[in-house]
Amino acid sequence: MAHVREVSIETRLRDCGLRPTRQRIALADLLFAKGDRHLTVEELHEEAVEAGVPVSLATVYNTLHQFTEAGLVRVLAVEGSRTYFDTNISDHHHFFVEGQNEVLDIPVSSIQIGNLPQPPEGMEIAHVDVIIRLRHKKSR
Repeated sequence: MAHVREVSIETRLRDCGLRPTRQRIALADLLFAKGDRHLTVEELHEEAVEAGVPVSLATVYNTLHQFTEAGLVRVLAVEGSRTYFDTNISDHHHFFVEGQNEVLDIPVSSIQIGNLPQPPEGMEIAHVDVIIRLRHKKSR
């Protein structure tokens, strides 16, 4: 069964214009094997180390940015110093649970966005990201 997954990942990488190196295949397998999710570079690196994949943090960083440019994942800048990579590239929004560094998907149909400003001359709106920050209620 793992061989079938590897072939589909190789094809997916090739279709996006990326050469399917061993490290890209291994990282893509870890990244996409668990369905839609949100990971930081450090979290994927930790998973790779635990799975015995010999990659540096810099390689994971570079690979995730290559995957982003190829349209395989999208970047979520939730906090200034913390960037998540989202395997769900469809239009949707996010909850961010403060203090837990957890990101949850919100279906695009759950939010209506209107009255957007006119973009500057020669520009168009590419995407609107909504991040709703949550925290646990304080007990009284």
